[in-house]
Amino acid sequence: MKNLIGRAIEARKNAYAPYSGFMVGAALECGDGSIYTGCNIENAAFTPTNCAERTAFFKAVSEGKRKFCRIAIVGGKGGEMTAPAPCGVCLQVMAEFCEAETFEVIMAVSEENYSVKRLGELLPCGFSL
Repeated sequence: MKNLIGRAIEARKNAYAPYSGFMVGAALECGDGSIYTGCNIENAAFTPTNCAERTAFFKAVSEGKRKFCRIAIVGGKGGEMTAPAPCGVCLQVMAEFCEAETFEVIMAVSEENYSVKRLGELLPCGFSL
């Protein structure tokens, strides 16, 4: 878990957040043990902004990954760190690819300070086909 959180902290350094100043990093662990990272990327038009979680998922899916175990998320303004929860859009993307009862969402301040929730706890009525 610490390694995954550490990778999310590293990914946060690449965030592009000139409008909100809230920089987020994510690290997604795939079923085969590989890890894909992502950061948030803001845009002046706001709608094209992409969250760190979706960046990590889209990178992994674009390379053929379809099985996922957990994701670690860190964020905050400046040097301040909080344990951000994923937005509804990111949770719905997770629901597209992950099992609600087993997929873990790790919301971290640091490698020592974090909480873990199952996807189903965060999105109890997720939409799927």
